[in-house]
Amino acid sequence: MKIVDYVGDNPTRLKVLVDVFLTGPYRITQRAAWPLSYCAEREPKLIIPHLKTILNYLKKPGIHDAVKRNTVRLLQFIEIPKRHQGQVADICFGYLQDPKEPVAIRAFSMTVLASIARQNPDLRQELAILIEDQLPFGSPAFVSRGRKVLKEIRPS
Repeated sequence: MKIVDYVGDNPTRLKVLVDVFLTGPYRITQRAAWPLSYCAEREPKLIIPHLKTILNYLKKPGIHDAVKRNTVRLLQFIEIPKRHQGQVADICFGYLQDPKEPVAIRAFSMTVLASIARQNPDLRQELAILIEDQLPFGSPAFVSRGRKVLKEIRPS
């Protein structure tokens, strides 16, 4: 939290944290992911200029689960620009469909996809079907998040 407090609302400091996240050795990248997600939660607009670079990094093969988890977590707190919504949806659908992904990554992906589906109603049906198919096999955390997202995306 000291790093998060240090970055605050300073775009220059956030850029340094993003650079460390993207270029650091494996352990440094892994450790920078957590404060980066909390910085995005506190100051969502600061992350937008770095979103393209972060999304490209997320597509790299073999990245650690902690990096995926914290990156998808930060996506929950920002309004994803239209130009990135397709890429984010592809990434999150990929994580959600993969039963080998940890529950937190899949749950955060559901939330991000629900957010995108608010602006793109065509995605609602696809997301609902995917969640419903996985509910019987999901952990309690997955089921809880899945029901919450289904309630949110289904028309009343």
